[in-house]
Amino acid sequence: MAWPLGLLCAAAYWSAAAAADGKAAGPSEALFLVQIIILVIVGRLLGEAMVRSGQPSIMGQIIGGILLGPSVFGLLAPGAQAALFPDGDAQKAMADAVAQLGILFLLLLAGMETDLGLALRLRRAAAGVSLTGIILPFALGFALGELVPAALLPDPDARLVTSLFLGTALSISSVKIVASVVREMDFMRRNAGQLIVASAIIDDTVGWVIIAVTFSLAQSGQVDLTTLAKSVIGTVAFMALSFTVGRRIVFEVIRWTNDKFKSDLPVLSAIIAIMGAMAIITNAIGVHTVLGAFVAGILVGQSPILTKQIEGQLRGLTTALFMPVFFGLTGLSTDLSVLGNPSIALLAVGLIVIASVGKFAGAFAGAKFSGFNNAEAIALGCGMNARGSTEVIVASIGLSVGVLDERLFSVIVAMAVVTTMAMPPTLRWALKRLPMRDDEKNRLELEAFEDSSFLSDFERVLLVTDQSSSSDLAARVAGHFAAVRNMPVTVLAVDAPDGRVRADEQTAEADKPAQRVSDRVREIADGAVEAASKEGSEVTSDIHVSIRDKDGKLEDVLADTAEKGHDMMFVGVEPTTAEKGGYSENLSTMIEAFEGTTALVASRGRIPSSDTQLRILVPVSGTKRSMKSAEFACVIAKASGAAISAVYFQEPGQAVSLSRVSDTGNVHRAAFHRIDQIAGFYGVEVEKVVSQGPSPELAILTHARKGKFNLIILGVSRRTGTILSYGTIADTLLETADRSFVFIET
Repeated sequence: MAWPLGLLCAAAYWSAAAAADGKAAGPSEALFLVQIIILVIVGRLLGEAMVRSGQPSIMGQIIGGILLGPSVFGLLAPGAQAALFPDGDAQKAMADAVAQLGILFLLLLAGMETDLGLALRLRRAAAGVSLTGIILPFALGFALGELVPAALLPDPDARLVTSLFLGTALSISSVKIVASVVREMDFMRRNAGQLIVASAIIDDTVGWVIIAVTFSLAQSGQVDLTTLAKSVIGTVAFMALSFTVGRRIVFEVIRWTNDKFKSDLPVLSAIIAIMGAMAIITNAIGVHTVLGAFVAGILVGQSPILTKQIEGQLRGLTTALFMPVFFGLTGLSTDLSVLGNPSIALLAVGLIVIASVGKFAGAFAGAKFSGFNNAEAIALGCGMNARGSTEVIVASIGLSVGVLDERLFSVIVAMAVVTTMAMPPTLRWALKRLPMRDDEKNRLELEAFEDSSFLSDFERVLLVTDQSSSSDLAARVAGHFAAVRNMPVTVLAVDAPDGRVRADEQTAEADKPAQRVSDRVREIADGAVEAASKEGSEVTSDIHVSIRDKDGKLEDVLADTAEKGHDMMFVGVEPTTAEKGGYSENLSTMIEAFEGTTALVASRGRIPSSDTQLRILVPVSGTKRSMKSAEFACVIAKASGAAISAVYFQEPGQAVSLSRVSDTGNVHRAAFHRIDQIAGFYGVEVEKVVSQGPSPELAILTHARKGKFNLIILGVSRRTGTILSYGTIADTLLETADRSFVFIET
């Protein structure tokens, strides 16, 4: 801390000297930079200290601002504090502009972290906990505002609006802090943990709608039916349009920007533009811009092509700059010396007690009404009692529109700090008391698979096709992945084997092959979704299929698509083999040019027109490579209802007998146990068989013919060298297989 404090002192001295020389009469860019640097450094250091002590980092940033403000630094060195953070409107406006951007970015990030799927899955119980947890503290806060002496109000004539802000500030939880503590305790997949987070999500979402309406009333200065109706109707219409038409628009804007732009970070710019546009819309209908930013974050977070890299870039910008500046300035505006006034101190204590008791009691009652036991209800009550950033933003809005003054603002910030710092230890204590239920244990075993899943690392599929039968099979496989794994698919049509259609010609005829394949992918995916919904399974209905023009050399196009986030390529082109053996030159070129993972799809023999008639054979050997191919096969079986069989192939001397799994020894038991985990995760049944033969490749084909399997899925690894090779087994199957296969690089 020594060098930051030295920097602070030097900056304060410089600012004071500049003011004395008359150089600081107007806004100073240098002073603005010093303020930002100080807030970032102090916020980072104290935030780190908070994290190490088990508290949220934003508490350190708020406390850092309080230390730099009139409460501490202003008492110790009032001249230096005034010089470093002068009261001049022009100078304050510069830092406030960054803070206002910070609010929008914070809400954007909060929206991106909002898991609406979780809230929808637990909607009944979560809605009960959330609504009772909002109504009770809101009513208590509103009543407190109505009973506060007029001398403590900034405008006694606007008491009703002030009461609404107090009720709102007491009633909303901070989903970011709640989720971080639940995640830290490894309770994110436990029943209570999921319900706490889902309730906080609903809490946060409803809260920002309440804030938007309250802000509209605050702007008008009075409550009348016209203003209220305009705010409510405008908010409802905005939300309805956002989650229908707007959702598709946001997806397409992000996809189009990602695929078409070649400059650095285009998607980040698109996200900022989306956030700004939606914030402007909410401002135009008379509600606060925070609602637009929050909803924009939800829509952006649901975008199927939002890569982890893009999300990390946005998070880094917000965490490194906007959060410490906004929360630091919030602390600067907080004057804890007002607590020296007995009336203000009593109000602060009352606010903290009402906030804590009201939120705990409301959430506890909602949990009990939903059928949870006392231990779970206590955990829910403790978890919902964190205010954090949410209340700070509410207080900042109230201060900006004049319904709160510095005294009430400081009291609300103090309440937010106390309740937020009390929440982590109480929630940890409550969660430790919860025993593991049997259904939780079973679900955790299944869901833990997702963390180590081979396919969970992939985000976007590139489907390379021509007009061959392999092209159709690849389209069917891609449709299965679009349905089960919610992976967007981009179709790239290359020259057909006989050269009848050139996909790089800008004509209507050239677009037909890609469009036909795109329609085929969507047809397969929609069919899988419909079949799953009839069975009661949860499969996404958001199918995203786009077309990429072959607007250059094939190698350059493939390299560019990999840079745009396509990390898995399904190749369904013919011929697959060269005249002299091995892989065809065109196929080798494509696989070499694409930097992601390739799945080579080849149609051989008779492939059934109905996916339900597929019979999939997955050769396994206990290696990680074969387990990954088994997961690939389970996705297809999940979407299509196909039969799937995993066959363990051993050397002749290793097998005890040729029998069903119940009679086998220990050599392959671990492999079959992993197969059961994979199959259980996807909800499919896998027949498990042990076999042997003089060579693995011959044994595979023999078993495929005897069992009438029509699709072989094999995990492969690309061998080093100038000639494409996947090893002896795969290369031999390429030459000799009389039925369809998929080679998936693992």
